[in-house]
Amino acid sequence: MSELIKKTAAELAGALAAGETTSVELTRAHLDRIAAVDGTAESGVHAFLHVDAEGALAQAAASDARRAAGQSRHLLDGVPIAVKDVLATQGLPTTCGSKILEGWVPPYDATVVRRIKEAGLPILGKTNMDEFAMGSSTEHSAYGPTRNPWDQTRIPGGSGGGSAAAVAAFEAPLALGTDTGGSIRQPGAVTGTVGVKPTYGGVSRYGLVALANSLDQVGPVTRTVLDSALLHELIAGHDPLDSTSVDAPVGSYVAAAREGAKGDLAGLRVGVIKELAGDGWQPGVMERFAETVDLLKELGAEVTEVSCPTFVHAMATYYLILPAECSSNLAKFDAMRYGLRVVPEGDPSAEAVMKATRDAGFGDEVKRRIMIGTYALSSGYYDAYYGQAQKVRTLISRDFAAAFEGVDVLVSPTSPTTAFPLGEKLDDPLAMYLQDLATIPANLAGVPGISVPAGLAAEDGLPVGFQVLAPALADDRLYRVGAAVEAALTQRWGGPILGEAPTLEGPR
Repeated sequence: MSELIKKTAAELAGALAAGETTSVELTRAHLDRIAAVDGTAESGVHAFLHVDAEGALAQAAASDARRAAGQSRHLLDGVPIAVKDVLATQGLPTTCGSKILEGWVPPYDATVVRRIKEAGLPILGKTNMDEFAMGSSTEHSAYGPTRNPWDQTRIPGGSGGGSAAAVAAFEAPLALGTDTGGSIRQPGAVTGTVGVKPTYGGVSRYGLVALANSLDQVGPVTRTVLDSALLHELIAGHDPLDSTSVDAPVGSYVAAAREGAKGDLAGLRVGVIKELAGDGWQPGVMERFAETVDLLKELGAEVTEVSCPTFVHAMATYYLILPAECSSNLAKFDAMRYGLRVVPEGDPSAEAVMKATRDAGFGDEVKRRIMIGTYALSSGYYDAYYGQAQKVRTLISRDFAAAFEGVDVLVSPTSPTTAFPLGEKLDDPLAMYLQDLATIPANLAGVPGISVPAGLAAEDGLPVGFQVLAPALADDRLYRVGAAVEAALTQRWGGPILGEAPTLEGPR
């Protein structure tokens, strides 16, 4: 295994700037790693659905030529990246982990993809995901599950398990994910990586195949807080192509991360969310969380307990709003315009073709959520279900606002448990949904959140995530606190969690 793949994105950028390596060399090193460990749906990590070796190496060669001419475009110019398969990529397949889009190649790039291309980051390929981002384990992909690099018998989280696993397995130093109810942060927690959900509207959603328009947000997946800050600053900013895009200056996330790494949180007010703990939370997760809260105190933070009463209703609220929006969004996959088309025998009507196509093209979880959403939006039930859920959503936002009047950030465990075994919750949707218990409130309110590795649970030796939430447009606070936690834990252990690649030969 090349030592290059163990370096952070910031370290790789420094090595490129110093002429110690080339983009072609480090891109090839990551492609070799993918070839060695990614495998297939039957074995290996299976983080990627499509690897674009030829395209990535061509982009890397172009980056090297720019550097040689003194025309480097960005600090990360030449550092390779992986992209979740829910983001449109011109010339590369975008399937959303679904058979209904198998083989579809978009004629345009998502805005975030265009921005990373313009900055010169070679795209290694597209990462696996739960179908249309519906799931918490990446087991709902139509192309087979991704496996957790820490233990290949376990899930890597979802829906963005492919991006998190690729970064955790050293197949990519950076990745793009999307977070609708925790799909960046929860995979980050169970794979020992850093995952960030920016403020809603802070990063363009144009070219993101929508699951739920009012909840979806693109964000970075990395191995360090500084790397997330670098990628976040690159992809953030107003986009006139996205009506939900916030027209506000991009924050100084890199500066905040560098400041936080100094380990001084004096005067910072931290609120521990009372409702995100208790029965059902894995003891090892709560132990690491309590230790990390103590670390914040040692760094000078003022810690108090904060109550957000309506958070207990967040999951029920989310699972009415999300299915309602997804049932509307997925109506366009009708076999008439693009994607899969299944034609029944005989002389079928358009309705029969549509029915056959959607039956063959969508998986069970997608069908389940479409039916729930259609029911919630139907005549006679809209006010009772969807309307009421929107009212509770407002109350959750008010709880956040009230909490942030007294504290600067809120903290909780990212996920109630560590990575569970593949198949354990596949036939129990409610148990699967509970994995997002701590992450969902941020999406409902549109506030930003980060998950940083907080150590390993004593009972199974698997990663635990520590979540930090901040007010809307105060994403820089995430990086200050996240970097401080990261630096303190690195000091305590003598190195980051992922200082060495997890074993990929079998269970740990």
